[in-house]
Amino acid sequence: MSWGTELWDQFDNLEKHTQWGIDVLEKYIKFVKERTEIELSYAKQLRNLSKKYQPKKNSKEEEEYRYTSTRAFLATLNEMNDYAGQHEVISENMTSLITGELTRYVQELKQERKSHFHDGRKAQQHIETCWKQLEASKRRFERDCKEADRAQQYFEKMDADINVTKADVEKARQQAQLRHQMAEDSKAEYSSTLQKFNSEQHDHYYTHIPNIFQKIQEMEERRIVRIGESMKTFAEVDRQVIPIIGKCLDEITKAAESIDHKNDSQLVIEAFKSGFEPPGDVDFEDFTQPMKRTVSESSLSNSRGDGKSEPKFGGKSKGKLWPFIKKNKLMSLLTSPHQPPPPPPASASPSAVPNGPQSPKQQKEPLSHRFNEFMTSKPKIHCFRSLKRGGAGPEDFSNLPPEQRRKKLQQKVDELNKDIQKEMDQRDALTKMKDVYIKNPQMGDAASVDHRLAELGQNIEKLRLEVQKFEGWLAEVEGRLPARTEQARRQSGLYEAQNTSAVNSCAQDRESPDGSYTEEQSQETEMKVPATDFDDEFDDEEPLPTIGTCKALYTFEGQNEGTISVAEGEMLYVIEEDKGDGWTRIRRNEDEEGYVPTSYVEVYLDKNAKDS
Repeated sequence: MSWGTELWDQFDNLEKHTQWGIDVLEKYIKFVKERTEIELSYAKQLRNLSKKYQPKKNSKEEEEYRYTSTRAFLATLNEMNDYAGQHEVISENMTSLITGELTRYVQELKQERKSHFHDGRKAQQHIETCWKQLEASKRRFERDCKEADRAQQYFEKMDADINVTKADVEKARQQAQLRHQMAEDSKAEYSSTLQKFNSEQHDHYYTHIPNIFQKIQEMEERRIVRIGESMKTFAEVDRQVIPIIGKCLDEITKAAESIDHKNDSQLVIEAFKSGFEPPGDVDFEDFTQPMKRTVSESSLSNSRGDGKSEPKFGGKSKGKLWPFIKKNKLMSLLTSPHQPPPPPPASASPSAVPNGPQSPKQQKEPLSHRFNEFMTSKPKIHCFRSLKRGGAGPEDFSNLPPEQRRKKLQQKVDELNKDIQKEMDQRDALTKMKDVYIKNPQMGDAASVDHRLAELGQNIEKLRLEVQKFEGWLAEVEGRLPARTEQARRQSGLYEAQNTSAVNSCAQDRESPDGSYTEEQSQETEMKVPATDFDDEFDDEEPLPTIGTCKALYTFEGQNEGTISVAEGEMLYVIEEDKGDGWTRIRRNEDEEGYVPTSYVEVYLDKNAKDS
């Protein structure tokens, strides 16, 4: 099967067919090129998608990736990044192995095709020239034969005519002979040209054209083979990345299987555990003793029992108890009468009373007014999440619950130890360098590193002092948590979060309106008792037991030594009765106690205290 023998007369059709084959190859090149662009675009979109959901550095999202589920998601994002890289590999390989190679091959193919068809046209032109020469020789032979016939007829006519002279007859005879000779010459030339043409035509159709068409056929077959190989390469490029893509998918599956719901639940406990113990049982308060009371908790409870509506505090606080505070006690605090305070007692200030803590110097407001202000405006209380977002806090993390404070302190100690190790590594390196300089003075001046060594020594000393400070706070927290008695737990549940007065903090250990637990003390109302050596000695003594409770009838500003400020309606503990000087010793929490005028409070003594 050869185009040269089967298609010897289809030169023009072969020219069109081979051009169509090149067009098909160029179309396939364009297809592969667009495929590579799609792969690049897809890879870029996958990378952007992976980058979009990556956690931001130094942000809250970075802390969330300690959970196994979020770590699995992060692994998925990383694997998707590798997955995108494989699509980039597909694009690169297709560009180099298919697009680039075929583009060069098309250029070579066009040149080869042009050369072959140029030879074919040249052969056709040659055979056409031979044909023209044959036609010209044939026409000349035909013309000479006709001329010889006419000359012969003219001679015979002249020879038969008696009136013609001999000279004319001889002339006609010579002319006839000449024409016959010319005809013979034309015949010989025509015969020679015909033989030559037949030979050329035979060579043309059986040698030259078959050879040219055979080369064109081979060229076309190479093109077909090449496009087939390119299609195989097209599939092979995809097949080469399938194992790596499979590994990416396997890693995603492995990350998904590594999710541990129990571990994540434990991490939630570690993240939000406060370290507080639940409050103990609340002591029974007997109000059946005959005494003068303005508003008691039992009367409020009875009013609720009679079907009277109770006040509502807000949408989200409805039906919820404030942490560690009884609801009926809070109601009694808010419903206390707002009577104008009487003139202060004429008795002397108990400035000489021993063991009296210094009084705060900030102004207080009634509890009911503070609570109403809290319910009608946005509270100035920050939750723990605000601290994570960069809110300012004390250096010892005392604003945090014990467990969270312990974790923060431990983290700080670890960071300082790492800094110390870095500084020590630098110092060791400089010391070795100094030794090298001492042994080889030409390499450098040993005294040039002394200044830096001194700085490193100072830095290490400072860091060690910092470590000691934070380790002290850490030891304090770790030593304090286990040794808590039942009474301390009860008082902690009621009052531990009130670092200042209950009036100004307005029961800080409570649920915020959004349901989150808040403990950070409002900076506007923060007041701490100045520490003295005398106070430290007093703290070491056993605190006085409570003998009852009392309710502040009026607001009292404790300006003198040993007194304590109270707000109207505030409930406090009584630890010492009036000894006849007009002052009663009370306690707000474990850290705040002092004297208030007896006429400013209504005292409810326990039954056992009365009997004793």
